[in-house]
Amino acid sequence: MLIDTHAHIDMDNYRDNLDEILENAKDNDVEKIIIPAVEPKTFQGIIDIIEKYDNVYGSVGIHPSDAKEYKDELYPLMLNLAKHPKVVAIGEIGLDYYWDKTFNDLQKEVFGKQINLAKEVNKPVIVHNREAHKDTFDILRKTNAKELGVIMHCFSGSPEFALECVQEGFYIALGGVVTFKNAKKMKEVAKLVPLGHLLLETDSPYLAPEPYRGKENQPAYVKYVAQEIANLRGISFEEVARQTTTNALRVFKI
Repeated sequence: MLIDTHAHIDMDNYRDNLDEILENAKDNDVEKIIIPAVEPKTFQGIIDIIEKYDNVYGSVGIHPSDAKEYKDELYPLMLNLAKHPKVVAIGEIGLDYYWDKTFNDLQKEVFGKQINLAKEVNKPVIVHNREAHKDTFDILRKTNAKELGVIMHCFSGSPEFALECVQEGFYIALGGVVTFKNAKKMKEVAKLVPLGHLLLETDSPYLAPEPYRGKENQPAYVKYVAQEIANLRGISFEEVARQTTTNALRVFKI
């Protein structure tokens, strides 16, 4: 059994063929899928999907690039949605200094507020971190987020940073990038991180793995991520599938 811990299947890309996408996932032994939220207007759509499909779960959160959309009046709504039994995390939240550095302080503030929200409902955080490694790590440590469970989504740091995160108790989520021929850093991360701290994801519809690179991603393709990790570590596909599934069930309390 495989679990795709990060797939944006609530997006319009899948509006007309979601049943087919989910059936294809099941045919490829992907038994559970988690949909992360990115902005307030996506919340209800995610709730609708997770209430319709037994094997799909969701999260509530505001992506750092959308931090300007956060308002304190949203907090009660997010808190209420976060108590839904199939909302298993707060995310994706975090810091992104790649596109626009003009509101870094606001990103940090909104990140901290959403970690506090996670503490109120005792659910883990799905963390987006792009070119903000130190600040992200410092905030997670300062808030003691490891008590909740921390998923470093689409990990993009160095092998050394990955091990720092593991030492803190965080989980490292790897997706299609690890299958790219030129992704030497991610391949090293996949080999170095203890298997008990690895999670699988697709980040659908983005970052499709080989042999589908450049095409629309989908949860069924998470098997290629698992196979690449198995190849890099010199272990069986079944071992990677079994341990990453155990890790996901544990951190998301499914």
